[in-house]
Amino acid sequence: MALLNLYLTFEHQTEEAFNFYKSVLGGDFADINRFGDMPADENKPLPEEFKNRIMHIVYPVGGMMLMGSDTLPGFGSHDIKQGNNFSISVAAESKEEADRICNGLSAGGTITMPLADTFWGAYFGMWIDKFGIQWMINYDYPRE
Repeated sequence: MALLNLYLTFEHQTEEAFNFYKSVLGGDFADINRFGDMPADENKPLPEEFKNRIMHIVYPVGGMMLMGSDTLPGFGSHDIKQGNNFSISVAAESKEEADRICNGLSAGGTITMPLADTFWGAYFGMWIDKFGIQWMINYDYPRE
């Protein structure tokens, strides 16, 4: 069965916000990746001022994973503002489950990033359902 987690998106406050949450709730981050860690794209180079922004952070707290990232203007990010800066993140157990869940929950909605293989070794996609809720799904390929 797939797992659900909360995914927060910020303009450029992810690191500050997550450090604040950690200062109150305790614990430590399980993973932090910055946009500068991504493979370079010659067709759309990443401006220097965005390289230190958070691409993905994972904070295990209260039996769940709180995850987040910063947006990048002009790099496919949608209009983020308080009130719509979250998504429900699904951790699928297989590629087939990811397809089934995405196809089912996106029916009548809008695919914002089609399911595809990623450079971080996962099958990933995003959509907004017919009720306006933002979703993302990730299936991590087994590591050898």
